[in-house]
Amino acid sequence: MIHHTMLVSFDEPLPDATLDQYLTDIERALLDSGLVRSVAARRHLPVPGEEAIPALIATVIVQIAVTDTDTLAKVFAAPGLHEVIARWRARYSYKVAWANHEPLT
Repeated sequence: MIHHTMLVSFDEPLPDATLDQYLTDIERALLDSGLVRSVAARRHLPVPGEEAIPALIATVIVQIAVTDTDTLAKVFAAPGLHEVIARWRARYSYKVAWANHEPLT
């Protein structure tokens, strides 16, 4: 099993309802691919003073579980996911960092 953990950092703060919609959209697109074993999407929990740290600080975290690297590649080739990403990128600027790893627990 492989986990793919994404840290999504929007350039500007988003209203709560907008951020909730992003989480719903990305989770639905990943599930609709039919390739993920699980998906979790949550907001980052900020800590006072972290904005002073020169690092990418996530707005949301998205984690999926897949069986292997070939399946992971297929997930990110799924047309529905590309549509969701394109729609959100057209509206809001954001950066993404990610890590592929074995389960942490």
